[in-house]
Amino acid sequence: MSKFWNNRTRNISPYIPGEQPRDRKFIKLNTNENPYPPSPKVIEAIKNAANTDLRLYPDPESRLFRETAAKRYNVKPEQIFAGNGSDEILAFAFAAFFESNIKESVLFPDITYSFYPVYAELWDIPCRTIPLREDFSIDCTDYYIPNGGVIFPNPNAPTGISVPLADILPLAEYQMKQNKVLVIDEAYAAFGAEPAYSYTGKYPNLLTVHTMSKSASLAGLRFGFAVGSEELIEGLCRIRDSFNSYTIDRLASAGAAAAIDDSAYYDGINHKVIANRERAAAELRGLGFTVLPSAANFLFAKAPNISGADFFAALRERGILVRHFNKDRISDFIRISTGTDDEMDELIRNCREILS
Repeated sequence: MSKFWNNRTRNISPYIPGEQPRDRKFIKLNTNENPYPPSPKVIEAIKNAANTDLRLYPDPESRLFRETAAKRYNVKPEQIFAGNGSDEILAFAFAAFFESNIKESVLFPDITYSFYPVYAELWDIPCRTIPLREDFSIDCTDYYIPNGGVIFPNPNAPTGISVPLADILPLAEYQMKQNKVLVIDEAYAAFGAEPAYSYTGKYPNLLTVHTMSKSASLAGLRFGFAVGSEELIEGLCRIRDSFNSYTIDRLASAGAAAAIDDSAYYDGINHKVIANRERAAAELRGLGFTVLPSAANFLFAKAPNISGADFFAALRERGILVRHFNKDRISDFIRISTGTDDEMDELIRNCREILS
């Protein structure tokens, strides 16, 4: 710990990302990357953008992407915000919409994306966790209490369980009456959840946040976007422009716009992801695993008669990386990203051998 750090740096507990191995080759099922390559149109767009214009600053408003996304999602460009990955947008959302030093806490589930408490700590925002149900699902009625804002993923992470729109929209209505924001993190919505972005016109307090890392196979590009009312998007812009007006480079903007425009390609590969997820879930259940119902590109599963930590270690020893969270209620579970047919076959084979 450095004597040069300020109190914020000294006291914060940073987010820990999934392992990116360097020492050996693994079947990598630990960070929810898409197992299939990005659209060829994306590669072509990036190559075309790699020209002498790189000497110039990029468009700070990311108009190319915002106009393309607006057509796809049937909203105005002013209702789209582009960011350097959805994590950056989530950080901006905490800064833009949730107050520090007040009695009302931001609410999110006790088992959810572990960056949320990091953001709350970073911005000095009081937060409170709401327990999931016994079956690990989110009960939206638990959030009908005074609060400083509500945020959760749909589907939730790391459980993969989705929340019906029929539960989300009344919560948006409740939050609107309290003049509070509801943020739905739709990082995995393309794999089976009901997206809420089309309701942002009805609920000016509803912000949906999206990533190109999962459904668009662009984890290495670092691009995310949000859909919301013009006033929410302007709030995000005010935070961005107080931090770094040029967050999106020319190559990323071109590639992301091409990805948004090639929905047919991505519908095809994500259908494969869903099929592989469901096949693997059925086979794991056949081996005695407890597997939560998933609408994401991963499974959350508990092996019989072995701890989550030990099962994680056994798979890693065999060259398969999954994710283990050493937290209350879920320490015996592992999160398994959906891979290709061959990768999932190898996973099942190794699971069978470990349990035999």
